[in-house]
Amino acid sequence: MSAIAGLALEEAYENDHRPVTVHKPKRKGFLLPIWGWLVILWLSSPIVVMIVFGFNDGTGRATSTKWNGFTFKWYQNLFSISDLTTALGNSITIAIFTTLIAVVLGTLMGVALGRWKFRGAGSVNLLLFANIAAPEVVLGAALLSLFLTLNIPRGYVTILLAHVMFSIAYVVVTVRARMSGLDPSLEEAARDLGAGPLVTFFRVTLPLIAPGVSAGALLAFAMSIDDYIITSFNNGSTQTFPLWVYGAAERTGGSVPPQVNVMGTLIFAFGVIVAVGGAVANRKRA
Repeated sequence: MSAIAGLALEEAYENDHRPVTVHKPKRKGFLLPIWGWLVILWLSSPIVVMIVFGFNDGTGRATSTKWNGFTFKWYQNLFSISDLTTALGNSITIAIFTTLIAVVLGTLMGVALGRWKFRGAGSVNLLLFANIAAPEVVLGAALLSLFLTLNIPRGYVTILLAHVMFSIAYVVVTVRARMSGLDPSLEEAARDLGAGPLVTFFRVTLPLIAPGVSAGALLAFAMSIDDYIITSFNNGSTQTFPLWVYGAAERTGGSVPPQVNVMGTLIFAFGVIVAVGGAVANRKRA
């Protein structure tokens, strides 16, 4: 036993006095970060150009590709083109109504698909993902055929129906994903304490799935306000902001009024503010 103990002490002494090899961390490659920043710059360049030329001085009839000086006059005369103002108002109101309808219907569908198993759930899921995966030109043509068959005049209402149709699937998917990670015992505890189905939903379920609902609402609003393809099939005589901008570019040979850059800048800034606000709220909630 003493010999074994001696060998153990000797081995421990050698291990304690054995030189330690320090492994230097490998240097990370610099090509991949540079490539990533170049891609980000390339994707951001149209937005930067739009923001910069919103302050470019000129005649105002069309966007000048030459820098003529800094000015705020396009912000001051933002609503001087009545047709453009009407088109922007249509886009905003349609996006708001689309978001409200899609959030209400999509949240209820997402809760049902995420909580219960019922006959036809697989078919509903397939239909939702087919809606997301289908090309917009197919959806636009299908809706146009439907409205023509039913003799529904194309205009503001048909645009709204079309936008709700392709936006609702995104709300359902985000809410259902949130519901799948929700602990059912929380709702059961509320029911055991005497809360009814509506009280349980509004006091327990809805606050817990609020991040998924808000994400779906942001997706619905963003997709509605900038849609062109499906809207162009079903707009009739109603103009939205994307349709007006494309039509103006066609009429003037590839240029648009500077107010378009200003409106685009304000829409982009609003989206950034909402996204940052949502991220901050989620971080505080976590």
